[in-house]
Amino acid sequence: MAREQPLPGRVTLLGIRHHGPGSARMVAAALAAVRPEVVLIEGPPEGDVLLRHVPDLTPPVALLLHDEAEPGRAAFWPFAEFSPEWRALTWAHANGVPVRFFDLPAAASLADEGDAAGEEGPRAAVDPLGTLAEAAGFDDPERWWEDVVEHHTDPRDLAEAVAEAMGALREEFADQVDARTLRREAAMRQNVRQALKDVAGPIAVVAGAWHVPALRSLPAASVDAAALKGLPRRKVSGTWVPWSHGRLAVSSGYGAGVASPGWYAHLWECAERGDAVPRWFAKACAVLRAEDLPASTASAVEAVRLADALAAMRGRPSPGLSEVMEASLAVLCGGDATPLRLVHERLVVGERLGEVGGDVPTSPLAADLARLQRRLRMPTAAEVKPVRFDLRKDTDRERSKLLRRLAVLDVPWGRPDTTRTLGTFAEAWQLHWRPEFAVALAVAARHGTTVEGASRTVLVNRAAAATRVVDAAEVLSEAVGCEIPEAVAASRRALDRCAAAATDALELLAALPDLATTVRYGSVRGTDPELLRVALHGLLARGAVGLPLACRGVDEETAERAVRAVDGADDAVRLAADDEHRDTWQRALESLVAMPDAHGLPTGRATRLLWETGVLDSDQVATRLHRAVSLTAGATAFVAGFLRGSAALLTADPRLFGVVDEWLTGLSGADFAAALPLLRRAVGDFSPAERRMLGDRVRGTAAGGGAAAGAGGWDEEIAARLVGHVRGLLGAGA
Repeated sequence: MAREQPLPGRVTLLGIRHHGPGSARMVAAALAAVRPEVVLIEGPPEGDVLLRHVPDLTPPVALLLHDEAEPGRAAFWPFAEFSPEWRALTWAHANGVPVRFFDLPAAASLADEGDAAGEEGPRAAVDPLGTLAEAAGFDDPERWWEDVVEHHTDPRDLAEAVAEAMGALREEFADQVDARTLRREAAMRQNVRQALKDVAGPIAVVAGAWHVPALRSLPAASVDAAALKGLPRRKVSGTWVPWSHGRLAVSSGYGAGVASPGWYAHLWECAERGDAVPRWFAKACAVLRAEDLPASTASAVEAVRLADALAAMRGRPSPGLSEVMEASLAVLCGGDATPLRLVHERLVVGERLGEVGGDVPTSPLAADLARLQRRLRMPTAAEVKPVRFDLRKDTDRERSKLLRRLAVLDVPWGRPDTTRTLGTFAEAWQLHWRPEFAVALAVAARHGTTVEGASRTVLVNRAAAATRVVDAAEVLSEAVGCEIPEAVAASRRALDRCAAAATDALELLAALPDLATTVRYGSVRGTDPELLRVALHGLLARGAVGLPLACRGVDEETAERAVRAVDGADDAVRLAADDEHRDTWQRALESLVAMPDAHGLPTGRATRLLWETGVLDSDQVATRLHRAVSLTAGATAFVAGFLRGSAALLTADPRLFGVVDEWLTGLSGADFAAALPLLRRAVGDFSPAERRMLGDRVRGTAAGGGAAAGAGGWDEEIAARLVGHVRGLLGAGA
């Protein structure tokens, strides 16, 4: 076998830490000194055709490549301003030097479904940085890399030192290097060979430090060719997309991420000025003051002094992130970790979102979205942004339509804020753009070339595939919100089809809430509400007729489903039904209450609804409660169903309160323990104010009883039983 040949001296290997500002400075200095004729950068060769757009990008950005046949198979290769690879790209473009990616083709990565191809961290079992840091006596690998490696001044000397350190590790842990890493390095060597043929002058190679030992010598080309034989071939397309500092963080799940992208960006920006620490504390004070927290200039000065003192005590060349954060906690935050978390989120990780120029190629769907964003003045942002739309205004209505159509395409840029009720003509949203939406857009591009056209296709297809009434009603609601007439018509036909085939009354009733909301807002969205109201009345009539029988002889799970259906249908009737169908619903509830063998949960709930609307008065309800609790079987379910809802009416009616209280206090210990889960679920929806009101009422009842008891003296037996029961609940024993 032919021996390996050493790498020619005209090739300079620059081993880097991905997204390390010290490595970025090293690469920039080394390229200026070497002046290579070609630069090779770790990355997929399919991205070469997109490198001409580098001048149109504002990092952080990411190279997005996807399989044309299956756009969902996609991967990102992110770059920040402080990434060594990005500095190599910008240097090459500024100096007119050819630049290439020289890693394993993306087609091979995309073929592996379990592979996050853009997250090119070391896959060996050993952690290179952690091992070297531990050997040097450091407990923090990032701190070791920053202190020992990235503060090095001579770039060539640094590159050689990194190569030697990684070479020792690769030799010691050779059996822990995985097969994919070996294939990647074979591809890298093949590309180095090609570059040696293409140019006669210097070549610069920018690659992760872990790979440098494998590139220092070249085995026979046939060896690497054999390692790459049989790689999958796929047609791959790509573009550049905005990225964010949050997605560069290792906490986001990015394999090659760093713990503090915002801090690294700050170090890069302040590298030439040399005032990184003072400027950092100035930013931290601004963040705290923006939240109305005290942070004075004098505090910032004291924090700088403390950080410098900590670095000197620890023998470090300058304050690092650990010293800066400790000083922030002690001086700016007064020892409180809560404001420190704010500084960590805003500055250590950061919220910066990159930008991509208009000349960068993209899919027609993504281009249409960009056009709509410009027209509607809706720029993307990495942080969550609350917005409010007035649907009587054309621009706000168009914005709402856009967000709803994107949600249909699985691009949830906006999420409705359901915590705020603003009325018929107003909507509240939370906007949050995430970089992975670019992949969702690539996947959705197969449905159409515009946002409207693609969402129309998706909704029409979903309507055609609907088999349940509730699914068809959901599609109809979305189609009305998106204001797409063709989709509204298709989902309306699907609703009729599913309703005609449905035999389950609970399924019919479960579709009413979505449909009622659609009826209510249909006129706002340009849809005839009467057309929708006819569908609602048809479902309501059929569901009401079948409701009593649907609650007869059912298990607990079906009974819970019945209660949800009854509640939803009752709300829908109040919201959108006419008088005739309100009467129909009332008669259905009365029939359910009168059915002797119906499950207690829906029967109790129906009794409560009829009482609240005045159909049953307190005497009638008390009679039914007495009858229910006098029966051992089903009493708990009936009371639990009756209690669901608001506690206000219950506390205001002394007779009904007394009936429930008398039944509850009369339960034995075993019966009470058995009833507790259902009762707890029943009162779980009570508001804090209602719970206080109920508690006050219980105390008032107890106080009245206590006065009578006081006249006859202290009841030791009752007190002992109470203490024993409380101890049992607390796990202390009787």
